Amino acid sequence: MKYSKATNYALHTIVYMIAHGDEKLGVQKLAGHFKVSVTYLSKILTQLVKAGLIESTPGAKGGYALSKQTEEISFMDVINAIEGNGALFKCEFQETKCMIHQVMIEAESRMEKYLQEKKLYEIAKKENLAKK
Repeated sequence: MKYSKATNYALHTIVYMIAHGDEKLGVQKLAGHFKVSVTYLSKILTQLVKAGLIESTPGAKGGYALSKQTEEISFMDVINAIEGNGALFKCEFQETKCMIHQVMIEAESRMEKYLQEKKLYEIAKKENLAKK
């Protein structure tokens, strides 16, 4: 299993935004920090806005800010915003009780539960402590 680069950037962007509190961050600042194109990051930010994780404010004093409480945003929230929430494994055989399918579904369920419980503010908090 492999997540896309977009998911990687989305996770890092949310942690960066958490670390900057209520500050509105422009796409240029974010793109510069992550050394990625503004166009590419804008597409990722649009997906995060659609998922309700961040909000966009237009204008000279605008930018992006978190729209949820920092303690509520999980790894899974961000992953679903970018990757969607479909199953990772699809059994190609139509057996009604495919044991391989059952094992894969259980594994996905455990992973999703773990990633839903893990909150990104925990990472932001650890990174801030490391910088001091």
